Amino acid sequence: MTGEGIDYFLPEFRDADGQTRILAIWDQSAAQDAQAGLLPPQGYKDGVLYTREMINEALSLGRENGQARVPVFDYSGHGTAVAAVAAGRESGVAVNADIVAVKLGAAPDGGFPRTTQLMRGVDFCVKLGVELNRPVALNISFGNTYGDHQGNSLLERFTDNASEIGRSVIVVGSGNEGASNGHTAGVVFEERAVELSVAEYETGLSIQLWKYAQDVMNVTLVSPSGESVFLDIAGRETERTLRRTLENTTLLCYLGEPLPYSAAQEIFIDMIPENSYIDSGVWRVVLSPVSVVTGEYRLYLPSYAARNRGTGFFLPTPEMTLTIPSTSRRAVTVGAYDVTLNSYADFSGRGYVYRYDGARSDTAQGGQIVADVKPELVAPGVSITVPMPNGGYEQVSGTSFAAPFVTGSAALMMEWGIVRGNDRFLYGERLKALLIKGAAALPGVPGRPDPRAGWGKLCLRSSI
Repeated sequence: MTGEGIDYFLPEFRDADGQTRILAIWDQSAAQDAQAGLLPPQGYKDGVLYTREMINEALSLGRENGQARVPVFDYSGHGTAVAAVAAGRESGVAVNADIVAVKLGAAPDGGFPRTTQLMRGVDFCVKLGVELNRPVALNISFGNTYGDHQGNSLLERFTDNASEIGRSVIVVGSGNEGASNGHTAGVVFEERAVELSVAEYETGLSIQLWKYAQDVMNVTLVSPSGESVFLDIAGRETERTLRRTLENTTLLCYLGEPLPYSAAQEIFIDMIPENSYIDSGVWRVVLSPVSVVTGEYRLYLPSYAARNRGTGFFLPTPEMTLTIPSTSRRAVTVGAYDVTLNSYADFSGRGYVYRYDGARSDTAQGGQIVADVKPELVAPGVSITVPMPNGGYEQVSGTSFAAPFVTGSAALMMEWGIVRGNDRFLYGERLKALLIKGAAALPGVPGRPDPRAGWGKLCLRSSI
């Protein structure tokens, strides 16, 4: 999946005869025309499916006329770059792999960023693999910060379920929130103020507070001028929403409840400007425990790309800055490292290492048993040279470009195992285990596993 489209005219995505290596492009944003044969994939309602035959016809017409036949464009270059790293003929990892590209449609007004569109794209790719009886290495270089980051949201659970369809593996970049100051967490047993800097010209902002449902705490919001509003959460048994105004900012507050698939409780605060911008300066979120058991809280802001530079928490917590759906348990989550410096990239989303403490039966000394790790590994993600739409090259950085190194490696492993008959079961968790087994230690990381680098850096040779 590319998310932002793909420049299918580039030689990266053609074979030696000039024919396309792209099996299909599903442009979820394209307008349908039944008379012209521009229809969505069977079983889906949105967009247009362009087949290999249609793409080859477009290639034969030349760029200008061809793009009128198959009008798929990549205006940002993101999708083209990701696909080229994973499977580009000149600069990619799996240079002979066939490609399926999905260009995501726009999110509806008031909807969360492309969640439904992403789920449909994943569903299409894994089902196509089943239909063609072929293994699928699916790349997701996309994520957002909305959710409790515990693997329980609809998108996370969907990704887990999709990874069990056919012979597939789903690879997701860990996001670029590691150094963005967009997350803070802690434990509160007495009143605590969390300070948030809001930069000038911020047209809107939201704050997510996630906690355990058994912990009851009230919240007071204090504006830069000292005005405050008290959210009597403990006393609200029926009213789940409220609206308040501080200075020139309207606050829409929603008190969530535990859901059938998640025991976490959310308090969502939407900051809306009365005029053009919300009030800049230092805001405070004051947590007042009423009856707490764990006292744990986690606060998240929107992605760094959705807020101005300078907006963030004064005392951020870099751990648990993975974006969703990289928090999916069955996905292969990939962080980024700098090949030149052979060091962890500080922007890379950090995860966790859950451990069970206690004495181990095989040693007289106390020990720790690792239970869960995210990310699983890291791959090159700093100053990666990639082709751009319409020609030329650029250097890019981010976990979006680290993930396809692993996706391409997974495709080569599945070719060796499944296609060539060396290991018919080399997909899913088994493939993840071999990626982990082959991962090499990253200098400067004190031990493995690690919340920044997981089990280490990608090493396909050792994995296979």
